[in-house]
Amino acid sequence: MRIAGPALNGEILRTKHDKIIIFHYGMLRKIDITQVCVGMYCSSWVEIDSKPRQAFFINNKIVLNQIIDSGVQDIFIDTNKGLDIPVDERAESFVKKIISPIFQKSLIKPISNTLNDELNLASKIVDRSKAAIESMFHEARMGKAINIDDAVSIVEEITESVMRNPDALIGIARIKTKDNYTYMHSVSVCALMVSLAKQLGLSDEQTRDAGLAGLLHDIGKMAIPSEILNNPGKLTSAEFDVVRNHPRAGYDMLLEGGDVCDVALDVCLHHHEKMDGSGYPQRLSGEAISQFARMGTVCDVYDAITSNRSYKQGWCPSESLRQMAGWIGYFDQAIFQAFVKCIGIYPIGTLVRLKSGRLGVVIEQTVGKSLLLPKVRVFYSSNSQSYLMPQLLDLADPRVGDSIVARENADKWHLIDIDQYWLGDKPVS
Repeated sequence: MRIAGPALNGEILRTKHDKIIIFHYGMLRKIDITQVCVGMYCSSWVEIDSKPRQAFFINNKIVLNQIIDSGVQDIFIDTNKGLDIPVDERAESFVKKIISPIFQKSLIKPISNTLNDELNLASKIVDRSKAAIESMFHEARMGKAINIDDAVSIVEEITESVMRNPDALIGIARIKTKDNYTYMHSVSVCALMVSLAKQLGLSDEQTRDAGLAGLLHDIGKMAIPSEILNNPGKLTSAEFDVVRNHPRAGYDMLLEGGDVCDVALDVCLHHHEKMDGSGYPQRLSGEAISQFARMGTVCDVYDAITSNRSYKQGWCPSESLRQMAGWIGYFDQAIFQAFVKCIGIYPIGTLVRLKSGRLGVVIEQTVGKSLLLPKVRVFYSSNSQSYLMPQLLDLADPRVGDSIVARENADKWHLIDIDQYWLGDKPVS
């Protein structure tokens, strides 16, 4: 591999005495190889196996290891298109490098990110994924075969993001409009399937298959006429029969395209089956429904009922879980409980009231702690009915001395756009 980059105005990249100086100019930053991690966007000329590449996203560990093992010392990254290095590392790592020549192999960063870092990256992944899904589904509506390579590439990016921090992409993908629901729903269910597979301890291959199944599970909706699919009113019996045929239509589309894993075919056909046999299209029940299809049912329903649709407003994430828990005979209970564990009893975006009377939005689950003790950003007093200076509370920290007493409805308190308290200024589609 050979890497070369354009000289930036005023920057000394490396002198003959091995002096290293970083000068941040525009969106480009030159960083040491020990600082490279998944999620960065490389803006250097790169030659891998005699094949030149320019400007690429480091979206998985394979690409990361190719760069690390190449023996190069530094690369350019574009911090506007991918992750930057933390501020405190920008000086520390270079001091250590000068002091210790063997430091290069000891600074491989773990594949994990803070919520804030991953939100920046996840918003870009969601944008790219939605555009790709929209194009893919349009091709399907026109009767063309699905490009599985494109779908696999999307799944890879989504999977890497979920593995680094599941709350970020799952939270962003949940915020969708009635106009982009069909495409964003596919992105959401893909991410949820990956997270659930991880919670269930499935292998890497099974996790990727689950993600692909989630991405393609609703491809059959492209066989539904637009006037029925986007109808905001109540469907007639005949129209509902057309809708109920989408699992079979999707299965046929994927089968015709070829090169689709059996898991994706199975989930596409059976994600509307129910454990008690009352689902469709084959009225399967119990163990006759595969584990992956049972996973697909949970993820599909959760995202559907938390989303704003042309005919209804989405439910609060926490309320959705409460409702789903009461639907006896609908879900595999072991899989549903695993799903609750991976997204939390109070999923990201849930409005809660604390014992102190403050209202806040759940912004992140506390790793390794109780599902009842997430991180919450409080911003409103239910006692004085007035806004407060936003404050982040980790309810798992005993010094905080506060706890959740109830879920709340934003409409009850006339609160608008509560997602801003966990999303900040991150763009969403």
